[in-house]
Amino acid sequence: MKLVSWNINSLRLRLPLLEKFVAIANPDVVCLQETKVADEAFPLKKVKALGFEHVIFSGEKSYNGVAILSKIPLSNFSAIDVENYGHKRHISCTVQTKAGEVELHNFYVPAGGDIADASLNPKFDHKLKFVDWMYDYFTPQKDKKIIIVGDMNIAPLEHDVWSHKQLLSVVSHTPIEVEKMTRLQNGLQWIDTHRHFVDEKQKLYSWWSYRGLDPLKSDRGRRLDHIWATPNLKNHIKSMNIYRDFRVETQPSDHVPIETFFDIL
Repeated sequence: MKLVSWNINSLRLRLPLLEKFVAIANPDVVCLQETKVADEAFPLKKVKALGFEHVIFSGEKSYNGVAILSKIPLSNFSAIDVENYGHKRHISCTVQTKAGEVELHNFYVPAGGDIADASLNPKFDHKLKFVDWMYDYFTPQKDKKIIIVGDMNIAPLEHDVWSHKQLLSVVSHTPIEVEKMTRLQNGLQWIDTHRHFVDEKQKLYSWWSYRGLDPLKSDRGRRLDHIWATPNLKNHIKSMNIYRDFRVETQPSDHVPIETFFDIL
């Protein structure tokens, strides 16, 4: 199962880019974040024309929104309003595999605004509570096979950002965010499928600011997008990829698609 996560930053705007990506990568499942489209306006026919017969989505106009596009059957759909903020930031389903039932969860974690102080910034407070909720939700589920993907808006490791020292006070890499995410990861001993293949001392990014005129050349990136799997899926994790070149496509998202291949179908 070639599984992709991508904050596409407006699905309708970037449908041509999605079409190009699918032609190149031929993914089995694509989890999208920040689709920015209400459910009644979701371009279902156009998405299915790309080969995804099984599509679930939960969206709102202009903001947030998540979707799972799949060439394989899905069941047990769920969309949780995390912490009851009224945002469309989660969607999940079950995939039948040779490893048994696998739960797939797609998240768009709040970005958190610009001020890294929960007492002054409600958006940052929301972000920290969201990650705490993820810990509380998943940690008791010790025997399940689960994959979580998405734009988690946190770059946890020193080399997940272009400058650890300069970004320590910048939202997405602050100590409190890293602490919360590390706690979440330790809750079920999640396998970070990209760092599973790439040493922590090597730079690895999935996001580059729109402010950069030549983002891949200056390479001031952050790894905000993640695919994690429970340890009982470790032997099925076979490869990973980050499609950096999609950051310099025509009308790109500031995030690029990330991919993990699981030998489970």
